Amino acid sequence: MAARVYATPEQLTAWTGQPAPPDADRLLARASEDVEDALVSAVYDTDALGMPTDPAVVLALANATCAQVEYQLATGDDGTGAAGRWDSVSIGPVSLSGRKEGPAAAGDVDLAPRAYRVLRRAGLLPGVIW
Repeated sequence: MAARVYATPEQLTAWTGQPAPPDADRLLARASEDVEDALVSAVYDTDALGMPTDPAVVLALANATCAQVEYQLATGDDGTGAAGRWDSVSIGPVSLSGRKEGPAAAGDVDLAPRAYRVLRRAGLLPGVIW
């Protein structure tokens, strides 16, 4: 199954008020993965491709994805999560210093605060299955 991408470069431009970066498609794809990981227990209607069908949910996922990219750009992250881990990184000879706070455990999503609020207001977080 192809990866689901919840926002377009045009939506990112509208969200940030800035032109989308040249690698916007890649950043949006990675941010969509982050949003999807945060919604692992959320329940909402989808089509055969797993895309949301409710317009309010579609908008919430697009906005959360744009907020995630905005957050990553503001923190200097390229979508890999590496920028949020260390104050300073050198390649050769290898040197890492000043570990920063990130997700609580490996594999947890470092979700942008604004993305979290968008998803919470849409009723998608916290996702609880009864």
